[in-house]
This record gives sequence, structure tokens and C-alpha cells, in this order.
Amino acid sequence: MSEPQAGRVYVVMGVSGCGKSTVGRALAQQLDGPFYDGDDFHPAENVAKMSQGIPLNDDDRTPWLNRLADLIEEHLGRGETAVLACSALKENYRQRLKRGQDWVIFVYFKGSFDLIWRRMQQREGHYMKAEMLHSQFDALEEPDSDTAVVVDINQDIPAMISEIIGR
Repeated sequence: MSEPQAGRVYVVMGVSGCGKSTVGRALAQQLDGPFYDGDDFHPAENVAKMSQGIPLNDDDRTPWLNRLADLIEEHLGRGETAVLACSALKENYRQRLKRGQDWVIFVYFKGSFDLIWRRMQQREGHYMKAEMLHSQFDALEEPDSDTAVVVDINQDIPAMISEIIGR
């Protein structure tokens, strides 16, 4: 009798506008698992702050990160693979999401400020304002290749997915 296959949760991370949702959805489809946009799990108070251009602080993010960590644990507990788009800007946020689980894989979408700024100026209907991009880059603690799959966003989606799955 074979062992059941362990699920994995891929947390696609990076600053707003780097492609987490777009590439994350495509990755989830390729892996035949569900996709979750971490933004959908923010409490209403957080969404209101961001809509007013007010950056979130660590206290604002705590209940949000805890809910996402619970979601990750639920999938891993059932041996399921899933993809979660979440900024996860700081190392302590990533550790909170991971909760010591071996099958949480962080995928860092790395891009220059200028490239992401141009992309964000073209976005419509998203509460994250391009002006807040500076605060996200300021808060970002980039993971290295020992703790995350680092993917350059200056390539097309199929190439990014191939790179993620290849690692």
C-alpha cells in the first residue's frame, strides 16, 4: 500500500502589482488545485484603510495572517495542494504563515520598482493604490533562494510557471 501524497501550499508573494493573482491562478490551474487571493481575507477595517491610501501596520495584519495560516493548515491537513497569493512582505509574516509546516513553498515574484509601478498605473478597480507601492518596497524583506523560489517577473506567465514547477 502506498503512502498518501502530501499536499503542498504554494504561497506566491511579493509587492502589490507583481503578478501574484494572475500567475497564481494559472499555477493553481496547472497544479489542479484551488487558488486563493489573500486580499479577499482582509477584515473590512483593513480594506477601508487601504482604500484611503493608509498602509497597514503589523497589528492590522495579525488577524489576516492568522486566517491565512489556518487556511494553509486546513489544506495541508487534508493532503491537498493549493495556491495562495499573499504579499508576505516580512520574514516574520512568512514564518507565521508557515507555522513550521514543511510543505509550504514560498514563491517570491521579484521585479524592479519601475516595472511594477508601470503595471500598477494600468490597473483599475483594485483598492491598493500605486502610491502605496513605496511603502511595500520599504517593508519588503526579500527572501533568498534558500527560503523561497525566486522568480523574475520580467517574463511571460508560462515561463514563470515552468520555472516554479521545475524547482
